[in-house]
Parts: sequence; structure tokens; C-alpha cells
Amino acid sequence: MDFRRRLRTGLPAVALAALLLGHRLVPDVAGAGTLVDSFLPWLGLAVLPLGGLAFARRSRPAQIALLVPVLAWAALFVPPMLPASANGSSGLRVVTQNIGAGNTEAGTAAKALAATDADLVAIQEQTGRTGPAIDAALRPGHPYQAVAGTVGLWSRYPVTAVERLDLAQGWARALRAQVRLPSGPVTVYVAHLASIRLGETAGRDRALAGLTGLLQADRSPRVLVLGDLNTASTDRRFGALAAAVPEVRTGFGFTWPAGFPLTRPDHVLARGLAATGDAVLPANGSDHRAVRADFRP
Repeated sequence: MDFRRRLRTGLPAVALAALLLGHRLVPDVAGAGTLVDSFLPWLGLAVLPLGGLAFARRSRPAQIALLVPVLAWAALFVPPMLPASANGSSGLRVVTQNIGAGNTEAGTAAKALAATDADLVAIQEQTGRTGPAIDAALRPGHPYQAVAGTVGLWSRYPVTAVERLDLAQGWARALRAQVRLPSGPVTVYVAHLASIRLGETAGRDRALAGLTGLLQADRSPRVLVLGDLNTASTDRRFGALAAAVPEVRTGFGFTWPAGFPLTRPDHVLARGLAATGDAVLPANGSDHRAVRADFRP
């Protein structure tokens, strides 16, 4: 009986490991599944109180059981921390940011993005009020532009074939364009998917499915997707999108909220381009941090 009691002390650690590995099986009732997915890396912190309890009780089974969630967490999150396999100088730099509709310093934030020496700058949540300041900051170094509603793309290189994309969001929040790089054309998507709230993900889900379908059907050899997708890298619905166009990410890459980022709704995804590095940039007045990515020539 004492053995069974000691064995039960290790069950919380095993349950934590099961939640980490099987988070996609958590029913998405009232947004519970999406919530777990979005903040999944932080569940690893639960090992600390479990460990304290195990050592306070001097329970050897519980102490040994702690290895299970630790290994599960490592299996999920250590591989993305490894540096990109493609080395070499950067031939293309891109940066994307939800600059914030209410950002009173949008022009200053855009100047910070221009200072990153990016070839392509993607903006989400520009408004009629902030648009002129953003354009004034970016246009000197990025004379080619494409805008669809509240999203925009500024480029050092010619932009053609601009299309507004209908992702069933009520107004224009996505575009597709061709950018003529020195190394050849690349198809660029800039998107801002619907926001999510606890229990309210239907709009985001529809937009994400629409974007995923477009990317699956796109036969362009080189594709970039830049934007605030309001979907964490660990979200159960992100997998199909990333299968069509893989995410460029090293480490957690949290971008929101800017003051103390807890999750990553902002993304750079690329197909047919070899990434050489990426980074999350310092806060610049928006509630989202910007994401930068570099690609081999």
C-alpha cells in the first residue's frame, strides 16, 4: 500500500508530460485548447512546484517522475533553439510588425524598422491617421509599395501583381504581391488575421484556413509570408500552414505583449529561400515586437 501511495506522488509529473505532448487533444471548449496551445512553453514552469513538493516529501518516485515532463518539454522546444543550418551572408532581409492602430509614435516605430536595413518591410494595423507617417519613414529607402486596407509592404525592389486577398474578415487585411529581387522573383504575402479572445476563435480560424488554402495552391518557387497571424507557433491549427510554407524561427521568438512577450502571433514563413538567421527586435511603441529574418543570396 505504501508503494502505491509513493507511486501516486509521481502522477502529477506524468500528467504534465501528457499535457505537453498531447496538448492538441485538449478539447477547444470555450477556447481552452487554444489557450493551452498559445502558452504551451510556459507549462514547463509547473516542474518547479512539483519538484519542490517531491523533494519536500522526499519521494523518490516523484523525483524520478520529474524527468518525464522535463524530457517532454525538451523534445518540444530544444530543437527550435538550435541555430539555422544555412550559414553565410544575408542576401535578403525582411522585417514585419503589427505597428499598432493606436500607436501614437507609429512614425518613430517605422523609422526603427527602416534602420534595420531590411529590404522588405511589412506593416499591419496601419490606419488613415498613421499611414502618412509610416510611409514618410519608409519610402526614402523603400520606394516601392503595396497597400491593402490596414496592411502594407515597402520594398527596395520593384513590386508588381499586387492583389487584395479575401480571407472573409470583413475588410482588407491581406495582400499578395510579386517582388523582383536581384536573384529573381519572390511571391510575398502580408496578412493580419482576426484577433482571438477566449472562446472566440472562429474568425481567426476561417481566415487561417483561407490563407493556408491559398499557400497550398500557390506554385511559386519562392514564397514569403509576413504578418500578425494571431496564431502561436504551438497552436494546433498552425501546422497545416507551416507545412505549406515553413516558419523561420530560432528559439521561442515571443513577440506579444511587447513589454514582456509571452507568445508568438507574429511570423515570417518562407519556402524556396534558405534562412540564415532571425531575431525579435526591441519594443518600439507598439504592443507587438517586430520580427526580422535574413536569407541567403
